[in-house]
Amino acid sequence: MYAVEVRDHVMLAHSLPGEVFGPAQGLHGATYVVDVAFFRATLGAERIVVDIGRAHEALKAALKPLNYANLDATFPGELTTTEWLAKHVHDQLSAAARAGELGVGSDGIERIRVTLNESHVARAWYEAAP
Repeated sequence: MYAVEVRDHVMLAHSLPGEVFGPAQGLHGATYVVDVAFFRATLGAERIVVDIGRAHEALKAALKPLNYANLDATFPGELTTTEWLAKHVHDQLSAAARAGELGVGSDGIERIRVTLNESHVARAWYEAAP
């Protein structure tokens, strides 16, 4: 399996109501380093998985509405866990891939993995077909 990975970051605020979340129940900030891997089993004539520049631009576009946002206001009533947020970003990038916005090779992408790195000791991801 071939893969190309791009990285960016996002800073946001949110709260996670529910006793299971302990101190994260209150409004708090989070900075995520976001890694996105695009996978395909074979390469096309261009010998690339996807256009790296376009993939990075698509990631920046997916993160822009989240950056410096209070997710409690952006997604009212939603429990915006790291896992949920990884799927949200995946959905945005999947739509970009299906629309051909990732350039040459995007039609051959078989899987996309979005990893949100919370810190040097914790991360969560969501991976699925686009």
